[in-house]
Formats: sequence, C-alpha cells, structure tokens
Amino acid sequence: MSDEVTQYVNKAQPWQIDVCEKLRAMVRQTIPDVEERLQYGKPHYLKNGHYAAVIAVAKDKVSFMVFNATDIPEVKGFLRALGNGERKAVDIKDGQSVDYDALARILKETTDAL
Repeated sequence: MSDEVTQYVNKAQPWQIDVCEKLRAMVRQTIPDVEERLQYGKPHYLKNGHYAAVIAVAKDKVSFMVFNATDIPEVKGFLRALGNGERKAVDIKDGQSVDYDALARILKETTDAL
C-alpha cells in the first residue's frame, strides 16, 4: 500500500475513509500484484503498467472508476459510462450500501487481459 494514497484517504470524511479502505482491499484482493500510486492527485491502480482503476473523493461522494470497460454494460443507478464508454464509474454516497462483490467482478473482467 502506498503511504501517499493512505494520506489522501485519511483527509476524507470518516464514512469516505471507510469506503476507500474497503475499495482498496477489494482491489488488492482482485488484483494481487496491483500497483497502487497517487497520480494526478488521486489513487490509481495499475496492473502490468496499465491503468485498472482509480478512486476519487469528492465533497459528498467517493467515485470508483474502472478502465478497459467498453464491453461492460451500464447499470442504471449503479454503473455509468464516462467519455466513449471505455471507462465506467460508480458514485458512492454516505449511507449507501455498496456491492463490493459486484465491483470486484467488474474489476476482474476489465483487468483479466492486462
């Protein structure tokens, strides 16, 4: 785990810290050899030098974005497309239940070929 990422996470609100730590653990479990680093001011996760995911903390949410997701369908109210659809994101708000297993399945599918 990156100390820089830990410092980034620890600046957030308590509920956001909890979500971020669960996301970090899920990423490490899904991609055991993942590289975690702070890049462009946010935690980025790379597999074999390729972008896999990013966590972004905002005022009222935590966003988790996966790359290489062109073939992953959008899920209304859960997973939204960004740009040309190559990236997909989930926005997590305070008190919202999160299906970390579903996120892990999506991350695995988007990173298997990396």
